[in-house]
Parts: sequence; structure tokens; C-alpha cells
Amino acid sequence: MLKPDREVVNGLALATLSGVFWFTACPGIDLSFLAWIAALPAIYVVERASTLRRAILFAWWSGFIANLGGFYWMGGLFHRFGHMPWPLAGLLLLAFAAYQGLIFLVFLTALRVIRRRMSLPAGLVAPISLVAAELLVPVLFPFYLGFTQSWRPHVIQIADLGGPLAVTALLGMVNGAIYDLIAERQRRLVSFSIAAAVLIGALTYGHLRIRQIEARRAVAPKLRVGIVQSNIGFFSKGSDPARQLAGLQGRSAELQASGAELIVWPETAYPYPISRHQSADYSEGDERRIHRGFDAPLLFGAVTIDRRERPSLPRNTAILLDADGSFKGRFDKIHLLPFGEYIPGYQKFPPIRAMLPETVMQFKRGEGVVTLPLREWRLGPMICYEDIIPQFGRRLAKLQPHLMVNLTNDAWFGDTTEPWEHLGLSVFRAVELRTDLVRAVNTGVSAYIDATGRVYGRSYVIDPSRTPRAADKMMATVALMESERTVYVRVGDAFGWLCAATTAGLLVLSRFKPVRREG
Repeated sequence: MLKPDREVVNGLALATLSGVFWFTACPGIDLSFLAWIAALPAIYVVERASTLRRAILFAWWSGFIANLGGFYWMGGLFHRFGHMPWPLAGLLLLAFAAYQGLIFLVFLTALRVIRRRMSLPAGLVAPISLVAAELLVPVLFPFYLGFTQSWRPHVIQIADLGGPLAVTALLGMVNGAIYDLIAERQRRLVSFSIAAAVLIGALTYGHLRIRQIEARRAVAPKLRVGIVQSNIGFFSKGSDPARQLAGLQGRSAELQASGAELIVWPETAYPYPISRHQSADYSEGDERRIHRGFDAPLLFGAVTIDRRERPSLPRNTAILLDADGSFKGRFDKIHLLPFGEYIPGYQKFPPIRAMLPETVMQFKRGEGVVTLPLREWRLGPMICYEDIIPQFGRRLAKLQPHLMVNLTNDAWFGDTTEPWEHLGLSVFRAVELRTDLVRAVNTGVSAYIDATGRVYGRSYVIDPSRTPRAADKMMATVALMESERTVYVRVGDAFGWLCAATTAGLLVLSRFKPVRREG
């Protein structure tokens, strides 16, 4: 009988522990303190692996576990909405986690290779190699490990300098410095002291920036914004349009009576398709009329279509309806969800269209970022997961919105951690642009986020198929501040590319160095 390889068993166990630390630090579970030590077990086993092959295995396994736990809800997505049997849905989830585990493979393998040949502390190498891996490995759902700190405003203020990658680097540096303190015999106090100084500097910067932004918000114009959370299940959307519209209108009338000056409905909440040639609300006698029982300005999500186009494909649109009943502007979603809103190759390859059933929904991509006029202010609309894409935020920043508004439908994911992760990722846009953000989400989490990234009002998450609930409402006051031209807005991911270039340079230089003896 073969005995298990003790090194492999112990290595996989510690790599598993590292992965568990990472995903439990994420929003939804919220053990954020674990992110500051999550890499330690994996660094230990990767650096001490007897062969490079085993080191790669341990590195990848830690990432596989982290992504399996962090994205577990994708199994339900494939099963419920992809109509796949559980075994197939499970296999796709495993494949997804296996692929995204490459981020950790690149990070930890680069760390091992560089440190075995160059006398550099982990407190220096870990942050740059982690940022490089996070920047260079493409992912289906954009995320960054820095979002484990989304509810820690003092930590995330550096995002206006280097984006979310700056927070990831801070986590990598602290993990590496603690490892140096525990495992290194030389320079460990120097590494730890430098990391401590940088961390204190980042927190001090965060404290000062929060005070500055709060002072700006205090004197900025204010607006009472109401959100209607429609709470409509994915398969129920449009099944009873008159009732669903009445629910939205009833909550909107209540919000207006409470003083709402702008009302927001979620993505595609309006249950009827709207012609792209329409410029105003329907008549009073039309059951599709939007303003009924209230007349406050309304930003709402709808499906729009131009039947003169060939092919005539719908668009996922946000429309601003003014108090006078006119459409003041619209924004069409740019970043469509693959296999949810479009099938890759659908338009260019006719055989693909012939293979797909007529029930497959194919949307047309929007043409550009816009702002929508509300009196003298500019609203910056985002639809669905556009609020978690830093590049989209920087494009919007060029138009200097006074308020960002995200319309989302997370009913795909039910009552899981995904809506909380989505919220945690969106927090960074408020910090990067220094503008308040309002999120109207069909089944939650709807929220108000100020320009420091603080979530000061939020709803709940619901799965209507299991716990039906009528349309709900919430309201809060937002500050209308023109977005700043922050360092991150101006230079983008320059910090990330610098880390990637430095990592690549160190890997090249390490080839000319002898392997450093352990101990």
C-alpha cells in the first residue's frame, strides 16, 4: 500500500487554508482581517516546496480554493439560468475556479523564483508580483483582492492614487512583511518596519482624504434620492407587466410624498419594451404610462428597440424621464454580459445564429459613455456590472458627473454572497472619482455610497423564488459634487503596469543569479 507523500499532503492543506482565508475575507462573509495574513500559509509551502512543479501545484491550489469559495454561486447560476444539470454546473464551476486560480499561480511562483535567486524580502516582492498577476491574468468577472477591505474606508482611500490595485499591493506587502518577520533570519525587522511605515502612511492619507471629502460634501448641493427595489424574480420579469408597473409606481408615489427629488428604478425594471424613437411618456389613458401617481424625475431601466434596424436587436437602456414627461436622455449598456446578453460571434457568424433557439436574447452594445442632465447637474449612469469596471469609471470621470447612478439586476444570483461582492467592488468607483454613488438593484443590495467609499444606506438581498416580497423603497440625501481629476483618473493603472514591469525585470535578472541556499 502506497504511503501518502507527506510534503504534498501538508502543502495542499496549507494552500487550502490560504484559499479559505481569502474567500472568507470577502464581502458577504466579511472576515476582512484575514486578508492581511491570507497569503502566509501559501507563501510558506510554495517557498519550501522541494521542486518547482510542486510549488506551482501548491500556488495554483490556493487560488483554486479561493475562487471556488468566492464564486460558489456560479454553480447555481449555471443550474438555474443555464438550465444545466447539477453535475454539469458543478464541472463548469470547477473549471472556472481552476482557471482563475492562475492569478495565485503567477503571484506565488514569481515570488518563489525571484526570492530563490535574489536576496530580496517577501515584503517587497509579494506586493509587486501579486499586483502583476491580478493585472495580467484576464478574468470573466472583474475582481481584485483589495475589495476584501471595501468596508474599511481608511484603507481604501489610496484607490484615488492607484485604483484597487493599490489596496491589493498594500495587502501583499503586509502579508510578505509578516512572513519575513516569522521566517527570515536576516533583514526581517527592516522589512517589517518599512511595511509598517507604509501602512501607517496609507492610513494617515486615508484619514486626511476622508476629512477633505467630508468637508466638500458638507457644503455641496444636496438631493433627496429615492430607490425602488422591485424584488421581481428573474423568470417573473414581464409576466404580469401591469401589476409590476403598478408596484413600482406605488412606491415611487410614496417616495415623492416623502420628499424625493429624484427616483431610481433598477435595470430593465420597466416591464414594457420602449421604442428608441419615443421622446416622452405615454398618454394618460395608456396602461404603459410611466408617470402615474407621481411626477418626480425618474431614472429607470428598460429594454429599448428600433424596429427599423436590421437586425432589430434590443438594447439595455437607462432613461431619464423629467417631471414634464419628456425623456431628457438615455444611456445604452456598453459592457454586455457574455452568454447572458450576447453570444460571442452571433452577428458575424450566421451558423451560430442558426444553432441557437429563438428564445436566446441577443442585445446590441451601447456606443459610448454619457451623462444625463438633471437641472444643472450631470448624472453618470452605469448598468449592471459596469460599476465594477475601473476603466469604465475613468471614462465616465472625463465627463465630470455630479452623481453616479448604477441600475442593476442581481436576481441571477439569488440570496448569495454575489450581491454583497458586487456592492463591495462598486465602492471603489466612488473613491476613484470622489463622487457619490446610488445603486438601485432589483433584488438587492440597493445602496447609497458617499465619495469616501462609505456605504451609508443599504437594503437587503432577496431570492423572490423562495421568499416573495413586494416592491420596496428607500431614500437618502446625496451630495452633488463634480468628480475630481484624481491621480487614478489621470494615469489609470500606471502603478499596476509598473509593478508588472518590475516583476518581469526581476524574473529576467534572476536567471543570471545562482540559486540562494535556504537557511
